[in-house]
Amino acid sequence: MSSTINDRLVSLLTQLALATDGLGAGVVLAFFTIQAWKNFRYTSSALERIRHAKSVTISDLRSLLIDDNSSQTQSDKQFVIIRGLVEAKSVVDGSWKNLMPSSSSSSSIGNSGGLLVSHQSGAKGVVLQNTQTCVYNDIKGLFGYAFDFRSLFGNPLRGQKTLSLSTIPFVLVQNGDSKSPDSTDYVFVNLEGSLHPLPLTTCYHHLQPIPTTPYTLIQAIAGYTYPVGLLDEEKILPLGKEITAVGHCTLQDGNPQINACKKIPYFLSDMTKDQMIVHLVSRKKILFWVGIVLGSVSLGVLGYSLTRSWQRLKEWRHRRQIQHSREEEIANLDATTEDNRADEETEDIPEGQLCIICLMRRKRAAFVPCGHFVCCYRCALSVERDSAPKCPLCRQNIRTSVRIYDS
Repeated sequence: MSSTINDRLVSLLTQLALATDGLGAGVVLAFFTIQAWKNFRYTSSALERIRHAKSVTISDLRSLLIDDNSSQTQSDKQFVIIRGLVEAKSVVDGSWKNLMPSSSSSSSIGNSGGLLVSHQSGAKGVVLQNTQTCVYNDIKGLFGYAFDFRSLFGNPLRGQKTLSLSTIPFVLVQNGDSKSPDSTDYVFVNLEGSLHPLPLTTCYHHLQPIPTTPYTLIQAIAGYTYPVGLLDEEKILPLGKEITAVGHCTLQDGNPQINACKKIPYFLSDMTKDQMIVHLVSRKKILFWVGIVLGSVSLGVLGYSLTRSWQRLKEWRHRRQIQHSREEEIANLDATTEDNRADEETEDIPEGQLCIICLMRRKRAAFVPCGHFVCCYRCALSVERDSAPKCPLCRQNIRTSVRIYDS
């Protein structure tokens, strides 16, 4: 049922895109062009901010923030890049007993500051994410192709569902200080309000096959996608992992705290500052050329569509003018016919001069280009108004007729 709805949706979108000589496709390409240029500006701004951001060691961070607060509260110097090791906040607080994992078999927080423990692999960390992903087949059927159109408009990982995401307070400490319980050089990581991806490490990976049914065989023959397995994954942010934090750093209750910045695509990352710059430069170039190509194609499609629409408008106006002139000719003919009706009705018309169509009126019109003089003017106009006008005598295609007057 879902595949049928997707097929109909794609068919409708295709018809809308190709309507009016590609106007819909041009509008869609223009929309993607605008999105590409928005991402280009966003990436350029993020690249400049990261280039000018200070790479501060955790030991120097407290003194830097104190100096900033004494001079100006909101300064660009507070946007910093820090690299350190992940450690539970209970370590720097001295609550070493809280580091003991809970005896529960499921992922849990032992107590107020305990570690998160994977119930599958036993890995310990400060962030634990459990996801399940439904894996679909990609085999061509007998009557179609198992192509997932939903991947064009959404997340390519179909059916992904995050079952749980657990976090405990954690900090970044300078390399070499994680084993020292008396060290006070740390920065607290505030994940509140952050939608940035986390540098998690996969600690458990299991693919469970889904049993097939007779309905699955019908789906395979018809070429529709169907689930073949359920992928269960657990990812964790382990203790002691070296990561980079990018964001605004402030003093909260005398302790440094770093918060995510919405204008930057990174918050916590495995990459260093130089690697981030290289990645952003590459992304900036790709977005620039994508915007150029999509913009050129969209302008070409829109130009072609507007040109075709203008030509159709001109043709429609020309047909209207021809129709209007024909209506005037018919009106004049009716007036002339009314004036000459009495003479024609009383006049004795020889048998060879009668119209071969109505056999009532005198021959008055000749067809062009054949030149046959066989109809009255009214019947000649009726022949011209046909979709494929032909001479009633020789059956040759005609363009128009000429009224013939007696001398």
